[in-house]
Amino acid sequence: MEQSGGTKTPTYFEIIEWWKKLDEKSGKVKMLTMGETDAGFPLHLVVVGNNGDNNFENIRKKNKRIILINNGIHPGEPDGIDASMLLVRDIATSKYRIPDNTVLAIIPVYNIGGCLNRSANFRVDQNGPEEFGSRGNSQNLDLNRDFIKCDSKEARSFTEIFHLTLPDVFIDNHVSNGADYQHVMTLAATQHNKLGGIMGEYLDKVFEPALYDAMKKKGFDLIPYVNVWNDIPEKGWSAFWDTPRYASGYAALWHCFAFVNETHMLKPYDQRVKATYAMMQSFIEFTASNSEKIKTLREQTCGTVQTASQFPLGWTLDKSQYRQIRFMGYEAKYKPSEISGLPRLYYDKSKPYEKNIPHFDHYIAGNFIVTPKAYIIPQGWWKVLELLELNKVEMFPLKKDTAITVEVYKIISHKASQRQYEMHHPNSDIKTQTSVEIVKFRKGDLYIPMNQTANRFLIETLEPTAEDSYFSWNFFDAILGQKEGYSAYVFEDIAASYLKNNLQLKNWLSEKVALDSGFAKNSSAQLYFIYENSPWAEPGLLRYPVYRIIK
Repeated sequence: MEQSGGTKTPTYFEIIEWWKKLDEKSGKVKMLTMGETDAGFPLHLVVVGNNGDNNFENIRKKNKRIILINNGIHPGEPDGIDASMLLVRDIATSKYRIPDNTVLAIIPVYNIGGCLNRSANFRVDQNGPEEFGSRGNSQNLDLNRDFIKCDSKEARSFTEIFHLTLPDVFIDNHVSNGADYQHVMTLAATQHNKLGGIMGEYLDKVFEPALYDAMKKKGFDLIPYVNVWNDIPEKGWSAFWDTPRYASGYAALWHCFAFVNETHMLKPYDQRVKATYAMMQSFIEFTASNSEKIKTLREQTCGTVQTASQFPLGWTLDKSQYRQIRFMGYEAKYKPSEISGLPRLYYDKSKPYEKNIPHFDHYIAGNFIVTPKAYIIPQGWWKVLELLELNKVEMFPLKKDTAITVEVYKIISHKASQRQYEMHHPNSDIKTQTSVEIVKFRKGDLYIPMNQTANRFLIETLEPTAEDSYFSWNFFDAILGQKEGYSAYVFEDIAASYLKNNLQLKNWLSEKVALDSGFAKNSSAQLYFIYENSPWAEPGLLRYPVYRIIK
């Protein structure tokens, strides 16, 4: 970036070669080779600290805070790639001193496939650099939607890195789209109500305000991520809702302070890189100065989570609460489009302004789920079990065939997306019915106790009504399809005989015929009604195969 006068970003191979050379020259820098990626190249992790220690168990024993920085999840947004190189070079040459109580763990390029796919034509509305990578990875996945479902090798490798480093603070470097304004850098912290408890309170009242003050001193007027699309920012906007599919939402499940830095696409590239550099400095300085407080809050939260009696799965934006923020924008106007002749939005840069506007960043928790004593998942659902194992969840195989009293969910209704989204047709508007049953489990089925740091992660992936649950992401869709059935001409006689000996079902059928004229005229529907309420009905249909042991 410097050699080009702020107009270019290096290629993937130039980036890795640069880091290798810095590793050779500096005792403060160590580049580790980590897991696989869809591109066929390994993911790297650069560890930066004054004593050169790259053993994370040792780092934690020495009471150091760990900041994990992710770059190039969208390689068309390369600001963090270059800013991290400049920052660590300055640390290595003692131009900038990292405090002794802080260690950086940096992913130089996360989306390697996208970084290799360079062009000057991607992100047509972005002001530089001259060429950069594409958003999609080697499977054309948006990796910032993959942290729960892990369809990519990158996400699986990231999960291993995350649990290796166990970061206190997580930063994901991006470039924003959307409205035009004067600010170079915007910030999306994980939503403080969702993070919750003492960490959410500290994030909202202390951590974020300190970052705003630090950036102001560095010459940048920081603003919350401008969550405005084809509209006018003066109306205000709501805080970005980072579900666990996103990097910051995933990190928050593990009681980590998580942030997304978003420079503005229309600012010159060198300004954006400098702002990202300053933003990372601000994180380092706050984390170092508040090291013990951050450690204490995280330890207390991990303890609380292990014994929490319930967790919320839904949140609603509270528009009655907001804070005034100082926004530096440009006057928004409309003029006839040269293409359609119809009104189009534009921003008049000759008319900048500063004004206070509302930022809606309060969400009300709902859909509270009582924490079970444990979950049991039959071993056949190995794709889910693999992801739990990847996330270091404690699980124990049953030692023998066992009958256990459990809560059982039945999927009553759901909506499947008509269009694909990141290789899935996600389920939404999920409604369940709960019953208590004695279920026979087999030796080797997995018992998952709910007394661990992973509790929040488990609730939000295993409870089917959670927004980014494994059921929402189609991991259990096989239960939605009926496998058994009958030949109507044979079952007619069986059903008639069964009705004669089951007066209650006969009455139910009569009531439904009387109340539903369409049903009364549909012999197939009546026959199926008997089948689904008989012993021959398929027991696994719509039966959610994650069972809750109640306390």
